[in-house]
Amino acid sequence: MSADQGLLLALLIVPAIGALFAAGMPARLDRVARIGGAAFAAANCGVVLAFLPGGDPPSSASEVPTFAPVKANPIAPWAEIDLPWAPDLSLRFHLGIDGISYPLVALTAGLTMLCCAYCLWRVPDPGRGRLLVALLLVLEVGIIGVFLALDLVLFFVFFEVVLLPMYAVIAVWGGPDRRRAARKFVLYTLFGSVLLLVGVFTVVSAAGTGDLVALSDPTSTRMGGGVQLLAFVLLAVAFAVKSPLWPLHTWLPAAHTEAPTVGSVILAGVLLKMGTYGLLRVAVGVAPEAAARSAPVLGILATAAIIVGGLVCLAQTELKRLIAYSSVGHMGFVLLGVATLTTTGFQAALIGNIAHGVITGLLFFVAGGIKDRTHTGDLAQLGGLRETAPALSGVLAFAAIASLGLPGLAGFWGEAFAVVAAFERGGPLWTTLGVVAAIGAALAAAYFLRLLRRVTHGAATPPVTALTTTATGRLRPGELVAWSPLIVLTLAIGVVPMGVLFFSAGAADALAGVITR
Repeated sequence: MSADQGLLLALLIVPAIGALFAAGMPARLDRVARIGGAAFAAANCGVVLAFLPGGDPPSSASEVPTFAPVKANPIAPWAEIDLPWAPDLSLRFHLGIDGISYPLVALTAGLTMLCCAYCLWRVPDPGRGRLLVALLLVLEVGIIGVFLALDLVLFFVFFEVVLLPMYAVIAVWGGPDRRRAARKFVLYTLFGSVLLLVGVFTVVSAAGTGDLVALSDPTSTRMGGGVQLLAFVLLAVAFAVKSPLWPLHTWLPAAHTEAPTVGSVILAGVLLKMGTYGLLRVAVGVAPEAAARSAPVLGILATAAIIVGGLVCLAQTELKRLIAYSSVGHMGFVLLGVATLTTTGFQAALIGNIAHGVITGLLFFVAGGIKDRTHTGDLAQLGGLRETAPALSGVLAFAAIASLGLPGLAGFWGEAFAVVAAFERGGPLWTTLGVVAAIGAALAAAYFLRLLRRVTHGAATPPVTALTTTATGRLRPGELVAWSPLIVLTLAIGVVPMGVLFFSAGAADALAGVITR
């Protein structure tokens, strides 16, 4: 086994060992278990950094001519491992990492490490923090497995690994209505999982293989048009549930509102990306002709999500619920980028995924900090925060402005590229979708500025006034540790977007090139 293959396995093994360590410690050593879990999460970030290339991306995709990618396979792994898994069923343990998956793997490892570090200072249920950290590490295994899997059945297995740990995080450590929210999350996810399973077996039975590298190879024999369309619809709806795409988004606000802070960060930061990544890597990659036929419908639904998400946010009166609905709109831009089936659109989706994970993760961290101090998320009860907790108010303002897409911060690029991609696609439909999406971006500015007006300005309300008599108005050590990297990344991606786009440029070109319009 080569060093690169060992690193691939380590991306799954290190957090798995960390989860076993944290869960296996006795209750009296709860803090020791949390420290150990955070150390394993940090070690996995080190493994991720080992894949950083020194120059051009270590992939043949970097050598793909910009205007002639038609014969290039969009999956050109930097490193892969391919071992027999169930030989009698022709199933293989096939993992790989490339320019599309690497930024998402790095995002997952980074957010998990920050959440585990946050749990060293703040645990919703003292005495059981080790179990929460263990579940976060199990979630990391499942999510990273989804981004690494190059076999459809293995992809499905990792996709399902995430279900029960997230259910437990919401149901055990969540808010007053946590059990209903957890049940709704499970029911929606199971609905999507059934469609995903049927879609996977439709592809495997029709193509004779579940290998994503082979299925995405434009030189290989593709499935028939009817089978492609059936497979694409099944896969696209399954991934739309996880993304979430309007109108399959209604599980998200309840889950976000009731989940503990670290659960909301993981849910918004990386779990939603499983849906958009699956749509791009699996649905579009496996069934490109069907994707081209279905693109207008997907584009219309994505644009509807942008507008609906913005309008609903304007009506919200609860902090975490507003941030949750904002994710519907932001992920709509990601899905619009995918729907254009252009290189620009794919790049918009990829950088939009990363920016949303960083910014919304920060927003939920800050929202959790505010609720911990004031014991309310009601916007009407949070006025005057700027006077009583200026540092907390400042971080909230920074995250909100980044999320509304201010140029120079991370949130700008994904939305701008998605609109540009719609105009590049051309025609009355796509031009209209681009214009409507731009209006949706203006709605984001409206609801975030409204949020800041209500929370940071005006007369201080009783819950906020109480912060002046204690030390709770200042930022805590755990918050400084967990929030600072996200603030720096928001600035870095906004100023130097090529830090993300560099990895995926060749793969996005190749994927756009194999699609027949």
